[in-house]
Amino acid sequence: MADQPPAEQMDSLLNKLPSVNSSKGKELSKDGLHARGQWASKAEFLLAVAGQIIGLGNVWRFPYLCYKNGGGVFFIPYLLFLVLCGIPLFLLETSLGQFTSLGGVSAWRSICPLFGGLGYASQVMILHGCVYYIVILAWAVFYLSYSFQAELPWSHCNNSWNTANCAPSLCSRREVLRLSDSLDSLGPVSWKLVLCLAVVWIVCYFCVWKGVKSTGKVVYLTATFPYVMLFVLLVRGATLPGATQGIIYYLKPNHTRLADPQVWMDAGTQIFFSYGICLGSLTALGSYNKYNNDCYKDSFLLCLLNSTTSFLAGFAIFSVLGFMAEEQGVDISAVAQSGPGLAFIAYPRAVAMMPLPQLWAVCFFLMIIMLGLDTQFVSLEALMTSVTDLYPHLIRRGHRRELLLLVICVVCFLFGLVMVTPGGLYVFQIYDHFSCSGASLLLLSIFQSLAIGWVYGAERFSANIKDMTGRNPLVIFQICWKYLTPAVCTVSEKMWKSDSSGSILGPVLPRRRPLCSPWCAGLR
Repeated sequence: MADQPPAEQMDSLLNKLPSVNSSKGKELSKDGLHARGQWASKAEFLLAVAGQIIGLGNVWRFPYLCYKNGGGVFFIPYLLFLVLCGIPLFLLETSLGQFTSLGGVSAWRSICPLFGGLGYASQVMILHGCVYYIVILAWAVFYLSYSFQAELPWSHCNNSWNTANCAPSLCSRREVLRLSDSLDSLGPVSWKLVLCLAVVWIVCYFCVWKGVKSTGKVVYLTATFPYVMLFVLLVRGATLPGATQGIIYYLKPNHTRLADPQVWMDAGTQIFFSYGICLGSLTALGSYNKYNNDCYKDSFLLCLLNSTTSFLAGFAIFSVLGFMAEEQGVDISAVAQSGPGLAFIAYPRAVAMMPLPQLWAVCFFLMIIMLGLDTQFVSLEALMTSVTDLYPHLIRRGHRRELLLLVICVVCFLFGLVMVTPGGLYVFQIYDHFSCSGASLLLLSIFQSLAIGWVYGAERFSANIKDMTGRNPLVIFQICWKYLTPAVCTVSEKMWKSDSSGSILGPVLPRRRPLCSPWCAGLR
């Protein structure tokens, strides 16, 4: 080897790694494969990934961003980021997991040890996400329980928690949060929210406790049910007066908005957040595939499904908001909100104006719960996969995996208790803004692209995909991994502004206390 040129020495060393050999060398032993598990069918993999990437952001973030950033013209920067960053990184992570049969940490350590830290960084972010993301589901369960009452509590001002200046939907949020004046005043936990949080964590535990054996079965319900509810709400919204006007506001093009850099930043952040890139979950889910699964085709189908869902969700949301604006005689800009403001204020207030409001409230909050639940327990599965692959002989024995999962769930639940206090929403917003920030995701994207494009080799990685799927990826993917994706992510990170668009959920509280938004004022 000493007489070989440096390039040939590198090739020789890489070819000796067990994780980058041909399919025969790459496959695990039968005992190891059985212990680790695989998807029982391709449908389980597709539904699991769909459940992970299609979440709350598709329903309450994308439609608002499209409306705010020029309507139909928002698709220009959105599709550009999708082609240059979204699909290439999606394919990279999914195929990396399938090729190595390892989770987020071990896959990077195996295929490119110099960049092993990428796996650890993604797991830190996903762990923080598991702590705070599930709090939204606790809020949704709380609202769902009130949706079965004879009269929706956010439709009137006769509740015990209503203030003198009552706005029903705002005051119902006041009952949920009991928001304090500042982060310094956390206050006691809300036992109702603690109960809701515990229920969601118990459900998540039993969705994941048997690994892909349980996760693969649960996704048949959790990944498909939201589409049923979305279709029901879409049909109902389209029949409401004012729906057409709402849809016009949603898609009406405004070409002047393309000159605003914030529009491009919003498009980029939506791609990174909604596609679950750089969180290690795609790698973990792909690692349970059979070696010859066509992950290349799957990546295109799943990306198409994700973006199509976001687009259709806008019709369901803005048709209802158009109805609400017409009923109140106001411009739609007065009722259009993003993030929790849409899910827990605007939309509940709108369904309260419809006939059979309890039915539509139940449908909406069930959809929110299922969308969030999928993302939560699949993220938890990705975390468990990474830990288990690091210590397979220790954790896979007996019931140790179930015990470790129980410990993680209990610890995350205890940390989450701080977010169900009167000051918990301030902590929640800190988590949302910094734990999985766009800047962190962009930085990881840059290094992932450099690791595959230059260190491991884009051509070599494309050959690995061909070995698995039998087809060569388009040359554009090699160009993206080596040049376009890291360049676009670098420019985007330099342009990054630390504001509400940089969080996964959208605005929850105002950045500064004196500048309190109207719905926030109703929480006092």
